[in-house]
Amino acid sequence: MNDVFDFSTVVTTRRGAISSTTSIESNELIPIIEKDSRTIEILSSAVKNNILFSHLDDIERKQIFDVMFPGFYSSDEVIIRQNERGEHFYIIEEGEVDVYINDELMTSFGECSCFGELALIQSTPRTVTIKAKTNVKLWSLFGETYRKILMDITIKKRNSYGEFLNNVPILQTLDEFERLVVADSLESVQYEDGDIIVRQGDPGDDFFIIVEGTCTVHQKPSESSESIEIDTLSAGDYFGEIALLCNRARVATIIAKGSLKCVKMNRKRFERILGPIRDILQRNIPQYNSIIPLDQLQTMIISSDPKNKEEY
Repeated sequence: MNDVFDFSTVVTTRRGAISSTTSIESNELIPIIEKDSRTIEILSSAVKNNILFSHLDDIERKQIFDVMFPGFYSSDEVIIRQNERGEHFYIIEEGEVDVYINDELMTSFGECSCFGELALIQSTPRTVTIKAKTNVKLWSLFGETYRKILMDITIKKRNSYGEFLNNVPILQTLDEFERLVVADSLESVQYEDGDIIVRQGDPGDDFFIIVEGTCTVHQKPSESSESIEIDTLSAGDYFGEIALLCNRARVATIIAKGSLKCVKMNRKRFERILGPIRDILQRNIPQYNSIIPLDQLQTMIISSDPKNKEEY
């Protein structure tokens, strides 16, 4: 059997397997292959800690799973061959495989395992040979399809998050390119009802934008007083923006109200992609007076400069 599964076989032997199609920015239609709940669970488990999927949320991962197609291999059949160029990523649903390097058996693995990740980035020679140890059912993802869907996701995120970033006062001095860089670097996070996102008094490192859902803002006026609800935030709102300016304690507790989807960025990542924050702030420092008193902001900028730390 070839490394590339014959897609026409799926169409002719699995009636009803193709339920619909999905389109990407180029308007190209990609067939969607129906999968039962057990299969989805296996696919999700297999990529849970895979770096090429970790930045995707549940909906985006499902978009990838939808276009994966099945392959069937008999015992001792070669699935991928060392030194041949690879174009597919695989997840095993049933059966076991053996892994060989230079014809020497190295290891074996089975259900919920995945292999061939480099093919999702680019078509590169395989570093191992993998043979079916038993009859195997697996799911394949064509690297080019992954890259096209990922690009579509990136474009949509840029458009969506870019609008949010335009409305954040401390980020309004960013130029268009810088906002795109920030938008590409935002990490998707999800919370369930009652989850505490940030807690008053804890160190503040992350900045959040709400994509879907609502959360409530609670504050304790003093150490001895009870926490009271002071506000509700929803899609498009943001919180923790001061964490990008300074590493100070949270002034409120934020709790998810129902299912909540956010994107976040921490101060270190912001500085890594755009350089020291003080340089950005100094472009238009007066506009921050409504957020932090100017004398406090200037003190923060001075204290964050390594040169000034040496002097003082």
